[in-house]
Amino acid sequence: MYKTLNQHYRETFGCKVYKLSIDGGFSCPNRDGTCGNRGCIFCDGSGAFAEQGSSVAAQLEQAKRRVEDKNPGGKYMAYFQAFTNTYAPVEHLRRFYLEAIAPDDIVGLAIGTRPDCLGDAVISLLKEINNLKPVSVELGLQTTNPESVRYIRRGYENAVYFDAVKRLKDAGVEVVTHIILGLPGESIEDAVQTTRDAIAAGTDGVKFHLLHVLRATDLAEDYAAGKVDCLTLEEYGRWLKACVDLLPPRIVVHRITGDGAKKDLIAPLWSGDKKKVLNYLNNVLK
Repeated sequence: MYKTLNQHYRETFGCKVYKLSIDGGFSCPNRDGTCGNRGCIFCDGSGAFAEQGSSVAAQLEQAKRRVEDKNPGGKYMAYFQAFTNTYAPVEHLRRFYLEAIAPDDIVGLAIGTRPDCLGDAVISLLKEINNLKPVSVELGLQTTNPESVRYIRRGYENAVYFDAVKRLKDAGVEVVTHIILGLPGESIEDAVQTTRDAIAAGTDGVKFHLLHVLRATDLAEDYAAGKVDCLTLEEYGRWLKACVDLLPPRIVVHRITGDGAKKDLIAPLWSGDKKKVLNYLNNVLK
């Protein structure tokens, strides 16, 4: 069996830890014209489950109230999720990050970002924050297949990811890599190779995502035109197992699938039944 995020948190913090998704109002260089204007082909912003509020502190309190019945007296991880959360001046980032880790019941900081938004000053800041409370940086690799990289409009070459992982690890910061299974034109071998590449880079954790089609994305247009097929649940289970079986014990599996907001989900519709999907996948992985 693989090491789950829940196990990792219990080993690290000695208790159950809930991640609280917050929106820092960040943009993305793949949307503001720096390296693109339309974003990755599948992306609707990745903030569907983040809180909304006037400040980081207010969002954290709002998020805590939503889960307090499940986590009485528990601890939390502040999670900057939407868009690119290192894409701002360093002093702006410092203010947001320090505000996020200020409460005593926040045990660490998770930051979703792109490998091409980690300049030396940002790495130094992450190292600084990591000395206060543990920091985990999530990088959207998705795939290392060059044709797929171009199709999804990721906006950076694979070498940028490998360099970012090395620099984060040198700074003592934990790295989590996002991988999408079932990208158009890819085979199970492509997914396996991407997983091998992430392992070789030195990632500490992996988030596996099912390719799903959401409204208001360019992928939705390709799906409507018949250019995109989605995996069946059985196919996804087979792909996932092939990738998870490669992972050494040190690597934590943060997710075994991803899901968008049901109101925006176009395909595959089976992914909307989260409980059924997770039960099936956990049985496959046993």
